[in-house]
Amino acid sequence: MSSMQNQFTVHFWGVRGSIASPGAETVRYGGNTPCVEMRVGDSRLIFDGGTGLRVLGQTLLSQMPVKAHMFFTHSHWDHIQGFPFFVPAFIPGNCFHIYGAIAPNKATIQQRLHDQMLHPNFPVPLQIMGADLKFNDIEVGQPLELGDIKVETALLNHPGEAIGYRVNWRGYSAAYVTDTEHFPDRLDENVVYLAQDADVLIYDATYTDEEYYAEKSSKVGWGHSTWQEAVKVAKAANVKKLVIFHHDPLHNDEFLDRVGEQVAQRFPNSLMAREGLSLQLLPPDNDLSEASVQAPQVSV
Repeated sequence: MSSMQNQFTVHFWGVRGSIASPGAETVRYGGNTPCVEMRVGDSRLIFDGGTGLRVLGQTLLSQMPVKAHMFFTHSHWDHIQGFPFFVPAFIPGNCFHIYGAIAPNKATIQQRLHDQMLHPNFPVPLQIMGADLKFNDIEVGQPLELGDIKVETALLNHPGEAIGYRVNWRGYSAAYVTDTEHFPDRLDENVVYLAQDADVLIYDATYTDEEYYAEKSSKVGWGHSTWQEAVKVAKAANVKKLVIFHHDPLHNDEFLDRVGEQVAQRFPNSLMAREGLSLQLLPPDNDLSEASVQAPQVSV
């Protein structure tokens, strides 16, 4: 079996939440909004299309023709704003299977990606994209089978709704659970379901408990969680590796360093998501290692 067929890697192209935040104070963790790539066997899975998707697209130009499955958690701007700048989608010969749940207003993921590219918001429409775009409406809770890859979904607690994903392949699993707010009196059973015994849990920890419960500027009801809740979920679900994700745009590198130290004290097998971070699930001994924490070399 080739190394290509025997891989399960998770690569982070955008890890910031709410709005892109480039600058001198966010260099080490990155300022691009959510985009996570998983290479599973010989398949490429992409989760969310924030500004990190643009950077991923630049690296794919040397690997064409490209085929990938793209999964959207929801269509708030920070999760779709990179899609119009995803160059491989404009190139004939590439193929992208695009998945998303139907929104509460009944809009499909195709409609929402289409609408953000209408005038006066964008100079060219989605129809100008030359790649083969195949849109799929997800029924939340119904697993998707991509060959020997199983993708599970569950509804998350977020304004306007969002969905979490779990990728299962040959006994390995990675959960992508972002844009979710914890409940005050219990763990979210949907989150625990997605995270149960996962090799990797990527979790929305936008805030600290102190920020979330602050008397003057409470974040209750904003649709995001905290690193303290991430630790609770990871322990309850027997997660092997916890990755803190969807960093607040106001949290600079030094702040995230401190958060990482606090998380590690409570859950030693943890990491702070940063652009360029690559995790590899290595068969057959179930060893999960950090392959790289440096930003990848990309052409611009």
